[in-house]
Amino acid sequence: MISLTNEPLEIQRVIASVDAPGAGGIDVFIGTTRDVSRARSVLWLEYEAYEPMASTMMERLAQVAHERWAVLNISIAHRLGRVNVGEASVVIAVSSAHREEAFAACRFLIDELKKVVPIWKREFFADGTVEWSRQVHEQQGITTEGV
Repeated sequence: MISLTNEPLEIQRVIASVDAPGAGGIDVFIGTTRDVSRARSVLWLEYEAYEPMASTMMERLAQVAHERWAVLNISIAHRLGRVNVGEASVVIAVSSAHREEAFAACRFLIDELKKVVPIWKREFFADGTVEWSRQVHEQQGITTEGV
């Protein structure tokens, strides 16, 4: 299951979608909106995406994870629009017969999603400023100037 939605993420539904006979473990990553970013108070986030490409790339990442690890099922759900502090912005669930496979695939999926899927985050701060997040690009040494 791959989904992009403006509605709150149904975490239990995402988890249930990967359960299967033979699953010895389900690994779940839940990314939530925190109240502080770069030592500044955050009110909420807004996510935007180029949805056709984002869905296609998320499906491709799931396919790559299936090829690399012996996983049974993968589900990726990402929230779009406004996401308040404490709410989930992304949920990734992976089932496998053995935990190591699920752990590795889940880690790969969130890391690659943040790197390559066209989903952008805007942070709304208590001081009234609004900024597009550049955190992933800055960590990778990639500049977004002139883009």
